[in-house]
Amino acid sequence: MTIQRVSGRIVDVVNRTEFPGTVEIAGGLIRRIRRDARPRGRGLIMPGFVDAHIHIESSLLPPAEFARMAVVHGTVATVSDPHEIANVLGVPGVDYMISDGRRTPFKFNFGAPSCVPATDRETAGARLGPRAVDRLLARPEIRFLSEVMNFPGVLGRDPDVLSKLAAALRRGKPADGHAPGLRGASARAYADAGITTDHECFTLAEAKGKLRAGMKILIREGSAARNFEALAPLLFSNPDRCMFCCDDLHPDLLAKGHLDAHIRRALALGVDRFDALACASVNAVRHYGLPVGLLQEGDPADFVVVDGWRRFRVRRTYLDGRLVAREGRSLLPRRRPLIVNRFRAKPREASDFAVRAEGRTLNAIVALDGQLVTGADRVRARVVGDMAEADTGRDLLKIAVVNRYVAGAQPAVGFVRGFGLRRGAIASSVAHDSHNIVAVGASDAELAEAVNAVIAARGGVSVVGRGRCRILPLPIAGLMAAGAGADVARRYTELDRAAKALGSRLAAPLMTLSFMALLVIPDLKLSDLGLFSGTRWKFQPLFGR
Repeated sequence: MTIQRVSGRIVDVVNRTEFPGTVEIAGGLIRRIRRDARPRGRGLIMPGFVDAHIHIESSLLPPAEFARMAVVHGTVATVSDPHEIANVLGVPGVDYMISDGRRTPFKFNFGAPSCVPATDRETAGARLGPRAVDRLLARPEIRFLSEVMNFPGVLGRDPDVLSKLAAALRRGKPADGHAPGLRGASARAYADAGITTDHECFTLAEAKGKLRAGMKILIREGSAARNFEALAPLLFSNPDRCMFCCDDLHPDLLAKGHLDAHIRRALALGVDRFDALACASVNAVRHYGLPVGLLQEGDPADFVVVDGWRRFRVRRTYLDGRLVAREGRSLLPRRRPLIVNRFRAKPREASDFAVRAEGRTLNAIVALDGQLVTGADRVRARVVGDMAEADTGRDLLKIAVVNRYVAGAQPAVGFVRGFGLRRGAIASSVAHDSHNIVAVGASDAELAEAVNAVIAARGGVSVVGRGRCRILPLPIAGLMAAGAGADVARRYTELDRAAKALGSRLAAPLMTLSFMALLVIPDLKLSDLGLFSGTRWKFQPLFGR
């Protein structure tokens, strides 16, 4: 049997010790770790990183292509909820993610989506009831019940929600949470139902309350929601009950970094190095029971070599003893993905986005930079004739959601502040969680042009303005691109710059757009059925109180 050796300074996160040594690998496993006074190699050898909660679809890449980019940053595994594609295609969508993920040695760990659709206040492409979820959980490759977003259903003892939780508990599989803003007795009741984690905390007080309720906290830093700074004190007080995650990470940021960036930030704050690394590896592996090595004898040889504690740059990544990334370059082969989709929307006219004024006061969504939560504002409408129009001078734009599953459905139209566009429009078929088409624009004609570009591509992200229409096609379920990750990242970066050139000051305007239809995160959002308050849990009128 061939023995492979990798030498350097061993960082044993499990036993919280560091020493010079050599890792001996045979048959994909760590055969032996021995101390060496003078190891031949240089660098820090440590367990590979595990993203404790990420939707692969939000990278706009299928799993095998995501893996090619992630291993460069030392990521060897993810805990992934495939509910984005499940909302479009149902169980076949989950199967697609598992199948594509198997084309790479990267260790994807998928869950059974618990909320497809997220609510009954929108139109999705599929529905996973208790029986479908139970059948998924019975499969050994399904490792957990994905985020239970319907926290009102948990608290209200909804039979379908409780049935899904019971199916997970019966099989000893953890249930992930999703309960933004839940506090006090409600948080305790949510945890008591069997929920083990939460990644939606955006204040330290909320996170501490959920810790007291018995949940573990996933510290999220992604493209749209960035909570690391607010929750970083937990890395000093409760590191054993924290994990790092991105939740949603678009390709432009994935090209620059992944959990290695979380670790660098933690180390810069003075967090104990073993605690920081445990939040990026050990804690997730143990909580979810993942088949991922932790740099112990007998473990799968899943580890990384980092240049040092000061710069903390990943030099090499190994999966089952196989070198899969070296010096910033992925060694995983490119795999051409299969194309699957469900897209029935037909082209729209500018008149489809016209809004007749039914009052002088509007209920407007307020987009918040770096947050998934939104505000609600009552603003004076700009009325021209008898129609309510956008008013770029007051950052009051139109927002529309177009049903992608029913060809003749009338768009829902509302108003939004916070995007800052002075002209043009942006649109996307990545519109959590049902993935209809969401668009924000300065005029009805530009809205129609941006939406129609997405429809023509049967899914994509578009930016219209300055006489141009740019589009990144997403032919895989209207969520993922078929091209190489580096090219997708480049094209997405161009779209991001184009949106900002139209006036948006948001850090990630296209990512923020994709969450404007996510009703389960308060407060005010827009579904294809109308304006909805997540706090009041009911539809709201566009005009008046």
